[in-house]
Amino acid sequence: MTSRKYEYVKGLNGHTEIALYVDTFEEVDKEFNAAVSKGAVPVLEPTTEPWGQRTCYIADPEGNLIEIGSFNKPFER
Repeated sequence: MTSRKYEYVKGLNGHTEIALYVDTFEEVDKEFNAAVSKGAVPVLEPTTEPWGQRTCYIADPEGNLIEIGSFNKPFER
C-alpha cells in the first residue's frame, strides 16, 4: 500500500508501539507538535496517507514508538 521501506530507526528499541486516535487531522499536527516541544523524538512528521489516514510517529525516552493518527472523524465504537 505504500512505497516506503519499514524498519525500526536506529536508536528505537521496537519493544512497544502504541497507537493513539484523535478526531481530526488538525489534532494530529497539534499533538505531534506538543509532544515534540516537550521532548519527544520526532520519527515521522504528520503525513496524510493514500488510504485517507493522517498519521505521525514520535518516540518516548526509551525509544518506543507512539503513533498519533486520525481518519478525520470521531472515533466510533
